[in-house]
Amino acid sequence: MHEYDVALKNILTRPGSSVLAQLTGVSSLKWLNVEAPKVNNRRVDLLGELPDGNLVHIELQARNEKDFPLRMAEYLFGIGRRYGRLPRQVVLYVGEAPLRMKDRVEGPDVTVRFHLVDIRDLDGERLLASGNLADSVLALLTRIGDHVEGVRRILERIAAGPVGERDEALAELFIIAGLRKMEVEARREAKKMPILNDIMDNRVIGPAIRKGLAQGRAQGLMEGRVEGRVEGQVEMLLSQIEKRFGRVPPAIGQRIAALKPAQLKRAGLRLLDAQSIEDLFAR
Repeated sequence: MHEYDVALKNILTRPGSSVLAQLTGVSSLKWLNVEAPKVNNRRVDLLGELPDGNLVHIELQARNEKDFPLRMAEYLFGIGRRYGRLPRQVVLYVGEAPLRMKDRVEGPDVTVRFHLVDIRDLDGERLLASGNLADSVLALLTRIGDHVEGVRRILERIAAGPVGERDEALAELFIIAGLRKMEVEARREAKKMPILNDIMDNRVIGPAIRKGLAQGRAQGLMEGRVEGRVEGQVEMLLSQIEKRFGRVPPAIGQRIAALKPAQLKRAGLRLLDAQSIEDLFAR
């Protein structure tokens, strides 16, 4: 789920997130980069600190896992050991299958509970009405995004947003659409809107989009979906590089567009600690 994970984290950590407000009651947190110590080298998805010093741990989950509550307990106590206080825990379930996981783990003398939220139950209309384009992207995973009409409304919202934010929002939409197997529908509807023409003119992202669309048409629906996921990873990584290091040189954009899925994943992980763009390509 790496490409989805990166996109979701980017969306939730932007200031003014309506999704974050629905999950925690606040629209922004002081984000902390934390790794649960010696717990199978697991890294929590998001850990934030409220103004009063209390911690909030947000975990993103795309599939049902029988032992997931145990993992949440491991995170809870790992964070407690590191920070000397236990966090409030929220799990945002973004999977396509119906939510079947429990919100607690219980033993003879202990119970650990966390707040388990199915993203379908969030207020999609509120997300669409938000001034934050990232909220509109996540509306795809709520009940209003279950049909093509929902995709169309989200694209219209993106098209009406600030010019400088459209490319990133559209790239994230294409990635997030994969969680509902709606990549093809999202791209087809986007092609009908002027917003796609604006982004196609981008000298770095545009060539990758055009290449992906051409290959998708030539290779058919199923291969188009696979290509769509790769293209979404390219778009997302280019947006992240630009946010981290500034304008992406055309030569770097071409190198990124030529990477294979496994190489894109490695480059995305390296971006977390990279000191320069060249660090992304280190062997």
